[in-house]
Amino acid sequence: MSIIKHKNQRVGVFIDTANLYHSARNLYNARVNFGAILEDAVAERQLIRAIAYVITTESGEEKTFFEALTKMGIETKTKDLQIFFGGAKKADWDVGLAVDTIKLAPRLDAVVIVSGDGDYVPLLQFLKENMGVQAEVIAFSKSASSKLREAADDFIDLCETPERYLFSVRSGRTPRPRARPAATPTPTKHAEKRVSPPVRK
Repeated sequence: MSIIKHKNQRVGVFIDTANLYHSARNLYNARVNFGAILEDAVAERQLIRAIAYVITTESGEEKTFFEALTKMGIETKTKDLQIFFGGAKKADWDVGLAVDTIKLAPRLDAVVIVSGDGDYVPLLQFLKENMGVQAEVIAFSKSASSKLREAADDFIDLCETPERYLFSVRSGRTPRPRARPAATPTPTKHAEKRVSPPVRK
């Protein structure tokens, strides 16, 4: 669907950080360039709020990341990683992101959801049908829900120009797709140590 993005539109950007992190790792073994994503999400319109939903761990390694987001003009909302008896882990912001979006929608003309999670389909439908806002999505198409793409008024595919939206784990190298993308499992300590596959000559 073709939409109009004009400078007087009030925009809210809501970032499902974990979804992007896992997609970038599994598809490209790379880190996300949130600055570039925010720039294209706003598209020279009036940014009202930009919020990133993040998970904190006991190690506290996220502090530098939070500071970097703040410098970009992105607010952060944090939630502790829950570890249950037996080792099971749970951490998601789906409901919190949806509630914030609905609360802020009356002050917005366009809502940008940065995630490929299909759980946001009902949210997009509600925003369009009941709040009268333009519902846009930014995500990696290779790991995004097809229903989410269909529900969006506009979809920016991060896979089309990964060199813009990603930082390679090996600095200075252009991120390349993996030959066999994983299904988006939660990274383990071993997975964190993986590096990009060698470039074939």
